[in-house]
Formats: sequence, structure tokens, C-alpha cells
Amino acid sequence: MIRKIVHIGNPALRQIADEVKRDEIKSAEIKNLIDDLIETMRDANGAGLASTQIAVPKRICVIEVKKNPRYPYKPDIPLTVLINPKVTFLTEDRINVYEGCLSVPNMRGRVERCPEILIEALDRNGDEVSFTSKGISAGTFQHELDHLDGLIYTDRMPDSSSLTTLEEFSEHYEDEFRQQVISIVDLYGS
Repeated sequence: MIRKIVHIGNPALRQIADEVKRDEIKSAEIKNLIDDLIETMRDANGAGLASTQIAVPKRICVIEVKKNPRYPYKPDIPLTVLINPKVTFLTEDRINVYEGCLSVPNMRGRVERCPEILIEALDRNGDEVSFTSKGISAGTFQHELDHLDGLIYTDRMPDSSSLTTLEEFSEHYEDEFRQQVISIVDLYGS
């Protein structure tokens, strides 16, 4: 079922999501929530969606990038379901990249992200998963995990003057940013 995505200003986006107990993971409620997150993300052409973005305060997010029309420059990420995810930064380096958000419609802004991270979580079956993510993709994971802590990308912007509408981004900044993404992918592999 496609759910309503809440927008900036909605208190649900500022809630810190509750951990999901292992015995809850196989419940119909959690299975349906995960399916709804996937369907809603795909319907909205999102690169990811956290449960807080549909006003459900559970530590669950989904991520998938496959030739995404909202982010044509992002490398593909296979469908990933994360329950109770934790992130560990693996480097002191930071990249400064434009991000957008389904909860902040038609906007982009520059955010600093760690380009090499370790993610540990449970998958939709309750099995432990652990993997590294690098480059632009690492920023995508950090963006969704921030939502579970009540943060949106505008909270991470070191300089609010980079905030731009999607139309202005496309006209003035996207070409340069695409070149930056190519450099990041060359350096980090994704």
C-alpha cells in the first residue's frame, strides 16, 4: 500500500524512532510496513525511505537506486531493508554533496557526508547484516539513517546558502555536480 509521505514541519520527522524487537520482525505488522515502505519509495522515485517519513516511529528504512529519474547521477544500490541500523564512520574524510529528500519536496542542498561507512543492521528476516558502503552511496545510507534519529538533511547543511529549488539546481548546479559525482565514483567506486 502506498502511504502518505510527511513533509518538513511535520513532528513525525523529528521523532527518534523506536528499536524493533527481534520477535516483532516476522509479525504481519512489520512485514506490511516494510512492503509499504518499498512500494511508497518506488512510487515516489525515492532513493530511500525511512519509516518516520510515513509517520511510523520504527527503526526501519529501505534503500534502492536503479536508474532513478530524481537522481540520474547516483550509482545503483540493490534493494536493501535495514532494521535497527547502526553506522560507523571508517574515515575522517568528508565529501560535500547535494542531497534532496521526499520529505523536503523540490529542494536540494549541500551536505557533508562520510565517504566510507560500515552499516550493521537486521534484514527483513531478522538476520544480521554487516557491509561497507563508499562514496555517493554511503551518503544515501547516512541520509536514511538520519531520519531514524529525527534529522533531515537540512540539519546537516554546513551552509544554508546552498539550499536551492530543484528547478534552480537543474539550471545552475546539476552539470557541475554530475562531474563531482563522477570524480567521487572514480575515487571510491560508488
